[in-house]
Amino acid sequence: MKRRGSALLTVLWLSAALTVIGFSLATTIRGETDRTSTALDGLRSYYLAAAGVDRASLEALWGLQAPGSRAIPEHATQVTYHFASGDVRVEFIPETAKLNVNRATIEDLTRLGTALGLDEVRADALAHTLDGARSPGGAGGGGIGGAPSFPSAGASLQEIEELLSVPGITPELFYGTYLPRQDEAGAVHLVRRPGLVDCLTVYGVHNDVDANTAEPAVLAAIGMPSDGIAALVARRSQGPILPDQLASVAATAGLASARLSVGGHSIVTMRATARLRLPDGKFCNLRRTLAATVKYMPPNYPTDAPIHILRWYDTAWSD
Repeated sequence: MKRRGSALLTVLWLSAALTVIGFSLATTIRGETDRTSTALDGLRSYYLAAAGVDRASLEALWGLQAPGSRAIPEHATQVTYHFASGDVRVEFIPETAKLNVNRATIEDLTRLGTALGLDEVRADALAHTLDGARSPGGAGGGGIGGAPSFPSAGASLQEIEELLSVPGITPELFYGTYLPRQDEAGAVHLVRRPGLVDCLTVYGVHNDVDANTAEPAVLAAIGMPSDGIAALVARRSQGPILPDQLASVAATAGLASARLSVGGHSIVTMRATARLRLPDGKFCNLRRTLAATVKYMPPNYPTDAPIHILRWYDTAWSD
């Protein structure tokens, strides 16, 4: 009887061990299957977003060549494409929505730093540090907050990512960050605060700022009062501001009204966000965003390519 009891106990233990091993193996296989499925959806979303950028860039070109038969409405800030495999929202962000980091005045850069959450001392240090990085003999100083410094390159910035090597400019200041904000109901939500990459560019020669797409921080940098910024953001949320409507919108902009403009953009960042459509017709929870900075060449420019892709971003951020 003892031997039979020991054998039965051994069999029970072996059965329990095999059950645990089988359960662990099934969990591992299911996890790997889910990860593979997510990776596959991410790859499909990437190419879906890329298709959105390709279509938007071509339709924008057709609109320039034949203004009477535009596929994208003039001055539109975004468009949504419905493909068989999913939907793509493409946002149009002209480089005139940002300040040219090589041409902006120290006053503009100081106000920009304040709008991005820096105190007066750090905002002033940011402006002078940027001035030192973009020009020989500029007031580079020791960086924001006394960070270690190095000799200035003595030349204009060629890529906006060069700002990451400027003393005192942290990834949070460059890329932006999220801050907690309490709504009227008392719930706390994370709200994104833009960074320098959303407000500065190395392209463009004009001093104007696009009224339809400029970040509120950029509007503050050119001297627009807070009530004027709120009014402008509220107005453009209803639809794009047309040239003949700019004067009425600029009435609350103060001295910054002279620097507001719309249209005439030859360099545009197209930011595409894709969502796959599932077999049941619903959308996948996964989103993939990428972006391309596109330059449209003048009609008589000696080149076979009317569209030049200046930058391609495999990963981008969008609301």
